[in-house]
Amino acid sequence: MMEKELAFPSARLLSSLYKDSAENVEMAEKSFGVKMVTRGDWLKIEAPCEKPLERACAFFKALESASARGISVSQTDYERILKNAGSENFEAFLELYSKPAVLALRRKSIAAKNLSQKSYLKTIEENEIVFGIGPAGTGKTYLAVAAALKALQDRKIEKIILTRPAVEAGEALGFLPGDLQEKLQPYLRPLYDAMFDMLGQEDAQKVMEKRIVEIAPLAYMRGRTLSNAFIILDEAQNTTTEQMMMFLTRLGENSRMIITGDITQIDLPRNKKSGLKDAMRILSGIKGIEFFNFLKTDVVRHRLVTKIVEAYERAQKAEESHDSQGTH
Repeated sequence: MMEKELAFPSARLLSSLYKDSAENVEMAEKSFGVKMVTRGDWLKIEAPCEKPLERACAFFKALESASARGISVSQTDYERILKNAGSENFEAFLELYSKPAVLALRRKSIAAKNLSQKSYLKTIEENEIVFGIGPAGTGKTYLAVAAALKALQDRKIEKIILTRPAVEAGEALGFLPGDLQEKLQPYLRPLYDAMFDMLGQEDAQKVMEKRIVEIAPLAYMRGRTLSNAFIILDEAQNTTTEQMMMFLTRLGENSRMIITGDITQIDLPRNKKSGLKDAMRILSGIKGIEFFNFLKTDVVRHRLVTKIVEAYERAQKAEESHDSQGTH
């Protein structure tokens, strides 16, 4: 047997790394194939050979590094890393915490929570137009808003424009109370929520009043050329091909665009083609345009969200299979 002792600045810090949970220590033991003993501010790890010992040590040192940077590792993240304890990508997972991708905003810092998010932020940094495609809960829109606010904070751009198609409203829009802006606000709510979370409600209201940040339905984009701006189109699966082309051709000098959507959640009428799906086919291979695909395993919301997504996918496949058999 081989063993190693790790010393930490305090017993409280060490305890926080495994969420003060004996079950989490046992989970780490099983994942790495080691035995762990904690006493005060030190952790002793025993292993039958060097590789599991080094991996277990690296895991706790990475958690300590994250804590020192003010990055909170959630229970879900803790479990996610341990699930990859035996994979070739283990060191890359640890780098999320020892060398995190962080957008340091004035009110709060936004850190990538998994490898896909880290790669997504890098893709946004390197390309003028990025399509973030994947299921709900992967952070594709939230990180896009964070990247836009960071660019504004660093004076790389002069304004941010956040937009969505109001497809869900349909004919019911006219029956809602209020003027057009009030009627559309519920459909733009997720974008407001992201802004309020990152800036605080008071500061968010100020930048919107000054038109530094504009949140508007997609129809308001027609006829404009958007320069020195960061433009985000959310729920892009609900654009038509014509709307998508209209939006993309708004790109002006020193501007960036991020288009996010989930092609499994299209609310368009059956006779309308999704502009997002068409863009994936038509624009593939153009330099400066990148398509970034998230998977259901990248969901960073409550762990039940991943199971819900998987359950609906199974049900949809079963229904499609049944319909296919019925046509023969």
